[in-house]
Amino acid sequence: MALIVQKYGGTSVGSLTLIQSVAAQVARVRECGDKIAVVVSAMGDSTDRLVDLARELAPEPDAREMDALLATGEQVSAALLAMALRARGVAARSYTGAQLRVQTSEAHGKARIQAIETEHLRADLQSGCVPVVAGFQGVNARGDTTTIGRGGSDTTAVALAVALQADECQILTDVDGVFTTDPRMVRDARCLQRLSFEEMLELAGQGSRVLHLRAVEFAKKYNMPIRVLSAFHPSAGTLICAEEPTVEAPIVAGIAFNRDEAEFNCFGLPDLPGTAYRVLKPISDANIDVDMIVVSAARGGKTDLSFTVHRDDYVQTKRIAAGLMQAFPESNVVSNDRVAKLSVVGVGMRSHAGVAAQLFETMAREAINVRLVSTSEIKISVLVEEIHLERAVRALHAAYGLSG
Repeated sequence: MALIVQKYGGTSVGSLTLIQSVAAQVARVRECGDKIAVVVSAMGDSTDRLVDLARELAPEPDAREMDALLATGEQVSAALLAMALRARGVAARSYTGAQLRVQTSEAHGKARIQAIETEHLRADLQSGCVPVVAGFQGVNARGDTTTIGRGGSDTTAVALAVALQADECQILTDVDGVFTTDPRMVRDARCLQRLSFEEMLELAGQGSRVLHLRAVEFAKKYNMPIRVLSAFHPSAGTLICAEEPTVEAPIVAGIAFNRDEAEFNCFGLPDLPGTAYRVLKPISDANIDVDMIVVSAARGGKTDLSFTVHRDDYVQTKRIAAGLMQAFPESNVVSNDRVAKLSVVGVGMRSHAGVAAQLFETMAREAINVRLVSTSEIKISVLVEEIHLERAVRALHAAYGLSG
C-alpha cells in the first residue's frame, strides 16, 4: 500500500464535469488500496478573472488583499472536489492553507513554504478520509493569507508529499508527461519516460511550463519523486527523480524555449573593474532579474556588455539603461524585445563532446544568427530572433534525434 499525493491543475478541474472525473480517479486510487491526499488549483482561468477584477478597482492592488482574493480560487476547487468525493461515498475533507497551517514567509504574492502541520492530514489518511488541500496558499506568522506565486500549487503538492513522507508526488495535467519539446510546435516530439531532477530544473528554468521551477527545487532537495501524467486518460507519464548512475543518460533529453525575452547591448563601455556592476546593480535594485550575461573581449580600452531580462521588464529596464548611459558618455545602448531563448538540455552532455558544435552547425544551416550564448554543465542556451524560434527548435529536435 502506497501513500500518494496527487495535484490537479486548473484545466483538470475547470468545470463540474471535470471535477466529477477527478473524483472518479481519486476513488479508483482508493479502491486499489493506496492512501491519497489531493492538492488542487483554481478552476480554469478563475485566477486571471480575479486579477482582472482587482485591477479594475486599483491598478496596483494592495498585496495583502490581493492574496486574500486570489486564495479563494483554490478554496472553491477544494470544497467542490470534496463534495464530489462524498457524493460518491468516499470520505473527504477540504482544507485551506490556513486550516492546514501551511506556514510561509511574510512576502505576499511570492511567499515561501516553511512548514506544514500534518497532524490532521495523518489522522484523515489513517481513518480512510481523503484530504483535499487548496494549493498555492498558506499563512504567515501574522495569520495573514499568503500566496506562493503562479504555479504554486505544484510547490504545495511537493511540500505536502515531503511532509507526509509520501512514496510519490503525481502532477496530473493536460499533457501526457514531459516531452522532448513542446508537441504543439514539433508534432513528433516524444514523451520522456524518465528525467533527472537536474534536467527538469534546467528545462523548467529555461521555459518548459510543465512544472513549476520551485516545485522541482523542493523535490530535488528532499529527493521526492515526481510523476507528470495526464489527468484525462491513462498514461505512464514521466518520472522525475535522482539521476541513476548505472544507466547511461541520453546526450540531449529535450529542448526548452522562452519567448518572453528582451535583449540589451551596451556598447563602448570603459574596460575598468566595476563597470558591469555599475550597469547591472541599478537593474537588480529595481527587482528585475537578469538572465543571460555576456561581456566581450576588450579592445582599445572599451568593452561591450550584453544581457537579457524578462519581456515584462523591458520598458523599465530600457528607462534605467538610458539613464545609466549618461554616466558613460562615449557609450550607447541598443535594445530589442523581439528575441527568444532556446536551450538544449541533457545530463549526457557532461561526458560527450560535440553538442555545441552540432547546435551551431544546425543554426548555420538554417541561416539563423545566434545573438548570445550561455552554458552550464548540462545546458546550452542561445538567443535568436523570435521570428526564427520555431524553425530553430524543429531543426535542433531533428538534429539531435529526439523524435519518437
